[in-house]
Amino acid sequence: MAESNEMDELLNAFKKFAVHGDTKATGKEMNGKNWAKLCKDCKVIDGKNITSTDVDIVFTKVKAKSSRVITYEEFEKALEELAPKRFKGQSKEEALQSIHKLIEGKEPTNVGVTKVAKTGAVDRLTDTSKYTGSHKERFDEAGKGKGKSGREEIVENTGYVAAYKNAGTYDEKTKAK
Repeated sequence: MAESNEMDELLNAFKKFAVHGDTKATGKEMNGKNWAKLCKDCKVIDGKNITSTDVDIVFTKVKAKSSRVITYEEFEKALEELAPKRFKGQSKEEALQSIHKLIEGKEPTNVGVTKVAKTGAVDRLTDTSKYTGSHKERFDEAGKGKGKSGREEIVENTGYVAAYKNAGTYDEKTKAK
């Protein structure tokens, strides 16, 4: 029972890494980039025994000749290939168990992803309440953009020049006489 649970966790980790960063991915196949990410995030790559080059070579070895992705079965073969190299002092079965323990239950991390800079200059430049001129008209009072209506010149066929202060007062003046 424990072994099938471990395999479920390994499959679950495989699926999570397989769909990471790819909106069209089904989770049944993993590309080389996500395989390298799995090995890096789960600390299979240790820098001494296994490097990113080793991981790429194993990926190329286990995948089909014309394919660019590996299935779950090929993924397990790749782990069998890497396990003795990562855990040199252990037997093949112990090394495989150890490498499974590294991967089980893990998810892709977003460490190193660029965060929004919040410095004084950025705050000042992106504060829409301080905008003037034509730029001010592109945002409402809450600072939310108006979209197309804020960019487009909307033509008013009133006969007056745009931004004329006394627009609509001509009829009142002529009727008063």
